[in-house]
Amino acid sequence: MSVTVADICALMEDWAPLSLAEQWDNPGLQVGDPARPVSKVWVALDPLGEILRSAAENRADLIITHHPLIFQPLRRIDLATALGNDIRLALEAGIAVYCAHTNLDSAAGGVNDVLAEQLGLTCTGVLDSQPGTGLGIGRVGYFETPVALAELASRIKQDFRIKGLKYAGDSKLKVERAAICSGSGSGLMKNFLAGDAQVYISGDLHYHDARQAEQCGRGVIDMGHFASERIVVRAVAGRLRSWARESGVQLEVVVPELETDPFVYL
Repeated sequence: MSVTVADICALMEDWAPLSLAEQWDNPGLQVGDPARPVSKVWVALDPLGEILRSAAENRADLIITHHPLIFQPLRRIDLATALGNDIRLALEAGIAVYCAHTNLDSAAGGVNDVLAEQLGLTCTGVLDSQPGTGLGIGRVGYFETPVALAELASRIKQDFRIKGLKYAGDSKLKVERAAICSGSGSGLMKNFLAGDAQVYISGDLHYHDARQAEQCGRGVIDMGHFASERIVVRAVAGRLRSWARESGVQLEVVVPELETDPFVYL
């Protein structure tokens, strides 16, 4: 059985429908021919130039990323820019690029559910739900055993192998319930504060988010954008491999170990 780019796109969108994406987002097929046969797929967090170059050298047919290659509408493709050069590279190598972004954040079994599982959080709801779907951005839930805020932060740093992590709030705060949001979660602080979770775990949190949490007797843990999302790469790869086995498809799925957090912690 042969597989095409369109087949893989359909598989991804059965899991994470494009209708789940935020209005400002741009998920889906970004570059490439839907009819192209696929025998090798690479899965990564970001469509970085080094990922594209290495995929081309290794004769990949399709790259699936979480973050979009093309995010804002393009008025021109300028090969002197990094984005223009990346698009040129993908086209010349015949590599299709597919993105599953906020739709995968919201999807059942997507980024936030993977994050919750690795945190040991039993989910009971969604932090910011989409009407009529029961799904949405972020999750809320509880830990089987209550834990002090400082201890929880330390555990996350160790378990996720994070070089730098910050938290705010009383270090001895007893945490039973948590709200989480993979990636950049500052915009959902209001949802966290409207609920009964003691801590909010996310990335890209701001100074005033920390002050708000302090004043409300809550806590926040900023584990970083990269660490909170890179975990989904292996989940995507695992789903593709399972589908290939069940379908009797010859499909090589590669997770390149080329990505690191762009921040350097001193």
